[in-house]
Amino acid sequence: MIPTTFPPAAEIARLTARALLEVEAVHFNSREPFTLASGLPSPTYIDCRKLISYPRLRSTLMDFLAVTVMRDAGFEAFDNVAGGETAGIPFAAFIAERLALPMTYVRKKPKGYGRNARIEGLMTEGQRVLLIEDMTTDGGSKLSFVDAIRETGATCAHTGVIFSYGIFPEITKTLGDHGVTLHALATWWDVLAEARAQGSFDAETLAGVENFLNDPRRWQEKHKK
Repeated sequence: MIPTTFPPAAEIARLTARALLEVEAVHFNSREPFTLASGLPSPTYIDCRKLISYPRLRSTLMDFLAVTVMRDAGFEAFDNVAGGETAGIPFAAFIAERLALPMTYVRKKPKGYGRNARIEGLMTEGQRVLLIEDMTTDGGSKLSFVDAIRETGATCAHTGVIFSYGIFPEITKTLGDHGVTLHALATWWDVLAEARAQGSFDAETLAGVENFLNDPRRWQEKHKK
């Protein structure tokens, strides 16, 4: 079913944050920071993949993402929904079902045998493709997927995610310079606010996380090993 009416963006953000906290997808640890894929330290870590194991939560959040994209980009803005390997694949399938559109997925690199393809499924020249992933930090990882989509002759001007870090201002320029608009349900600021409201973590932990969110690059430089 194609969703059409849902709460305003601020309430969607709050409920998304609550869902992520409820399934313990959110991890905070200032004393023993996590190491991100970039190799940089962070007192925050989020695992959106856990959502696929919770049918009620994933259904609600996929409805939220579908309606957010339609509100922002238009009801008839897309011809195809593509998921980024690997975390974006299940979420792209859920969104494609809601929008009644074909679904494809994009490999991180050519498979190395057979057709040596990066696009799996049917994507054709001229199609307007919505790229779906679970999350984004600074937007850089999305560019390779967008380029692979465009190499087919299709267009890709929008990407939708459940979660965006929301603390790296360069993301707007990184994606914007590539002709891509980001649609996200929630950020670390939304999660921090909901964690405080629920008392999900102690005050010292939340203060440490807020310190990171206010100046992540300085925090990371200070805590490099």
